[in-house]
Amino acid sequence: MMARLVFSRSLFSSLLPKVLAPKSVGLLLCICLPTMVNAAPEVLSYGIADNIESKAYDAKRRFMVSLPERYQAYPQRHYPVLYVMDGDFQFRHTAMLAHTQSRMGKLPPMIVVGIANQGNPDYLYSTTWQSEKEGDEFGGIDVMMQHLSQELVPYIDKHYRTSGSNAVAGYSLGGLFVLQAMMAKDTPFNAFISMSPSLWYDNYSFNNQLTEFIKANKGKPLPPLFLSVANEQGMGIRDFHTLLTEKAPGWQVTFNTYPNDTHYTTAIPAMMDGLNILADSHYTDMDELMEMPDYQVVFKHFADKQSQWAGYRMDWLQAYYLAKYLFASKQIDELEQILASARTQLPDSYVEIALGISKGFNKTKQAEKAASLLDSIKSAAGESADWYQQMSLAQSALGHAQEAEVLHRKAIELAQAQGFESWEVWELGGPIAE
Repeated sequence: MMARLVFSRSLFSSLLPKVLAPKSVGLLLCICLPTMVNAAPEVLSYGIADNIESKAYDAKRRFMVSLPERYQAYPQRHYPVLYVMDGDFQFRHTAMLAHTQSRMGKLPPMIVVGIANQGNPDYLYSTTWQSEKEGDEFGGIDVMMQHLSQELVPYIDKHYRTSGSNAVAGYSLGGLFVLQAMMAKDTPFNAFISMSPSLWYDNYSFNNQLTEFIKANKGKPLPPLFLSVANEQGMGIRDFHTLLTEKAPGWQVTFNTYPNDTHYTTAIPAMMDGLNILADSHYTDMDELMEMPDYQVVFKHFADKQSQWAGYRMDWLQAYYLAKYLFASKQIDELEQILASARTQLPDSYVEIALGISKGFNKTKQAEKAASLLDSIKSAAGESADWYQQMSLAQSALGHAQEAEVLHRKAIELAQAQGFESWEVWELGGPIAE
C-alpha cells in the first residue's frame, strides 16, 4: 500500500494543480501520505558567516568561510585559501565549485573565504582608487587592502589551518581590485583571478600602472594570473591583455573569452576556469597513468606536482586510480619497493597511497595482504575512518565477523564526528542500524 501511495503522490503532483488550488493540493497530499511529513528536514550547510572588528574601516566587517571536505579528519593538514571579492554575490557558487573540483581530484582541497561588502556604495568605494574623473564615491582601495593584509588574512591564518598559499578572485570592480592587489607592495596574495575587470575605470589609467609594475619587477617571477572577458564592450580588457603580453611575454597569464556570456552570466564559467589555473595539472587520469612504463615514472610524475601554487598531496580519488594502475599493470608484486618509493617521493601522500592499495587488496579478495598493509600504517593513519572501514572489510573476509562489526562502527562514528558528507558515510557502508 505504501508503494502505491508514493506513486500516487508523484501522480497527484503533476496532475492536480491543473484542477485544484495549490493549498488544496498540499492538503490532499498530507492526507494521503501522513508519514511523509513527520520527519524533521535536515539542514544542509555550505559555510559560515562571521565578522571581525576592523580598525581600517572603524567598523565590523563581515566575511564567510567554507572549509574543504574532511577538514576535521586531517588535523595536521594545512590548506591553501581562496579569497573571493563581493562575497555576498560570489561566495556560494565559488565554494560549490571549489568543493566539487577538489572532490573530483581536479583541485587541491582549499578554504574559501568570501570578502563581504556593506552594500553597493561600500563595494564601489572599496574596490577603486581615488579619481577626480569618477567622483567622491570611489577611492577606498587602500582601506580594503589594509583590512585584508593586516586584519582578515591574519585572522584566517590564526583560526584555520592555512598553508600560506593565498589566491584572490573577483569580477567587475572586484576584478579590478584583484589586479590592484596583485601590484600592491605588501600583498598577502600570490595567485590572482581577475574576471571581467572594470578597466574602463578612471579612463583606462590602469594600463599605466601595469607598465610601471612590469618595469619595477623586471627579471622577477610574476604570479599566476587569470584574465577573462565576456560579450562586453568598452571594458578595455583585450587592450590590457595585448599590452601585458607585449611588456611581459614570459608571464604566466591565462586569458579566456566568453562570447556567449554577458557581464553577469560569466561569473560561474569564468570562476570555474579561473580556479583551474591554481593547479592546472593537479589531476592525472587513469588513461594517462597506463601510458607510463612503471611506478617509478609515476611517482616522479606526482612528485613534480609539488612545485604547483598549492603544492601537492594525493587525495582519495587519485590514490584510487594509482592503485588501479598498479594492479592493472601487474606491478603490485613489487609492493615493498613501491611503498619505499612512495614514502621517499611523496611522504605527505604515503598514508593515502597505502589506503588505496589496501582497498585494491580487499577488492581482489587478498584480505591477508590488506590487513598486513593496514597494520603497517595504523599509527600514521590515526583516526582515519577509511582505515577502520578497510580493516573491517579485511577482518570480515578473514572470518572475524565480530571484530569487523566493531571496526565498521568505529569507521562510521569517526565519519560522523568529523563531518563527512552523507555520500562519504554511505561509501563507508552506511550508518549503523540501531
